[in-house]
Amino acid sequence: MKAGNLDVDIREMVIDDLPLVFHLGEKLFTPEEFSNLYRTWDEYEVTYLFQTEPEFCLVATIDDKLAGFALGYTVEKPRTAWDYGHLVWLGVDEPYQRHGLATKLFEEFMEIMQTKGVRIMVVDTQANNKGAIHFFKKHGFDNPIKHVYMSLNLDEVSREKGR
Repeated sequence: MKAGNLDVDIREMVIDDLPLVFHLGEKLFTPEEFSNLYRTWDEYEVTYLFQTEPEFCLVATIDDKLAGFALGYTVEKPRTAWDYGHLVWLGVDEPYQRHGLATKLFEEFMEIMQTKGVRIMVVDTQANNKGAIHFFKKHGFDNPIKHVYMSLNLDEVSREKGR
């Protein structure tokens, strides 16, 4: 499969990919840049997704080197005919960005979702992540819904109460 002028292999993630995916995600999803995501990038997030629904964990390699990944899961709605897919993380290493690799990963992810009977796919991102919003709109996502996330620093509450 070609992404731009790169020869890309997209495949299901295997256990040996876990540390590589984790470290690439650490590089891409920093707390400084993505401070208010309700999901956090950590080793538990990666291993949980891999353990629960590995068919929705994809990696893209170029010359056997990790270049990107897509991680997600499904939600079955038993009372409806609608199963949902959630693309939780989509990341491409900086040297491979702007070559169509994210699009290839997304298209492969979407195809797997469709073969599993998913009828609606959702994504989320921070409201100020203009690149991600543009990418997902370009790929057919619409109807953005704004959420409000609030936080409470329990250390401060404890100090105020003298604990």
